[in-house]
Amino acid sequence: MKHFMVEATYVAPIEQVREAYPRHRAWLQKGYDAGLFLCSGPKEPPTGGYLVARADSMETLRTLFEAEPFFSERLATFTFTEFQPVKRQSWAEHWFDDAPPASVGAPAA
Repeated sequence: MKHFMVEATYVAPIEQVREAYPRHRAWLQKGYDAGLFLCSGPKEPPTGGYLVARADSMETLRTLFEAEPFFSERLATFTFTEFQPVKRQSWAEHWFDDAPPASVGAPAA
């Protein structure tokens, strides 16, 4: 598995972004349930957000995001950066190992 930092930057008015929060959070939960996401949250002030994710490839990750509401509704732009997690807390070791999660795949739309 490869590891990624995903940065979202809102390009729509914050009111539109907030209206999409329930759909966005439901999509995120599917990624957490599939074992693809470690953590996520908004920037402060709320101009976008960050997500630590894993996937087989950059292409696979980008495909997952086609169903992400902020992406599909063009409420935000996204930057996907692969990184090598060489240092990490021991309690998170299971997430960073090379074994794929139990149910890898795109979160259902």
